[in-house]
Amino acid sequence: MRPYFTTFYITEIDAGVDGRVADHLHPEWANLRIISGVLPVSELLREAPVGNLAGIVTGPTSTTLRFTAGTSRIWGIGLLPLGWAKFVGASAHSFADRLCDPASEPSLSPLCPLVDTLFGPVPDEAAELARITRHFEDLAARTVPEEARIRATHQALVDPEVATVAAMAEHAGLPTHTLERVCRRHFGFPPSLLLRRQRFMRSLSQYMLDPSLTWIGAIDSHYHDQAQFVREFHRFMGMSPSAYAALPHPVLTGVMRARMAAAGAPVQALHDPSND
Repeated sequence: MRPYFTTFYITEIDAGVDGRVADHLHPEWANLRIISGVLPVSELLREAPVGNLAGIVTGPTSTTLRFTAGTSRIWGIGLLPLGWAKFVGASAHSFADRLCDPASEPSLSPLCPLVDTLFGPVPDEAAELARITRHFEDLAARTVPEEARIRATHQALVDPEVATVAAMAEHAGLPTHTLERVCRRHFGFPPSLLLRRQRFMRSLSQYMLDPSLTWIGAIDSHYHDQAQFVREFHRFMGMSPSAYAALPHPVLTGVMRARMAAAGAPVQALHDPSND
């Protein structure tokens, strides 16, 4: 099961009776989040907010997702591109930068029983994790078209030395036109945007893990200069680096550190599938 997922993870938020916390998710792979308690309100950049859903599927994203959440328990299931191909099967591009109610999308219907049955009468993390595992084991017989191409493409994408589409195609052993199609179908975006997202997330995660760094100290070596990084920050996060740094991150800072310790990468986009 490991090649299909980043992690199964639980986040518990205690905001008091009427309190709420706010934070910004980074661009990432697709996720199913199932919530017990106060339901969050989520908003992708330049899109209408979505709330009142106990199960939310986020397609692969190239923008920030701002959310507010109250006291709740949230299970997240991070789907790698290979996992999306296996358990959803629809074009990832058609779900890119979207928030969806799985009950309203036919291709997401295999996820609905898990949303409906995950939580019991009392919190039980071990039992909930077992339900998640069994649910996907029961779906695991489905074959994955183009599995070898998806794996090769993902390995090329996470290589920090790969900076161009031509280099990515060579690393994956695919013609450029095939790489373009595989990326849109299974990864959600063209390879040029995926490479930009990787470069950006390497920089942002470096800063988040070590706030003593200046932005200059965190910027990936493939950026030409700081001005290019600032433009990319606006593209992916909808704000300047200084505005982002000034915001509180009550959820993401802890999640990134825990994820780094458990999975070897602080964010989904940097998850190396070969580590599984």
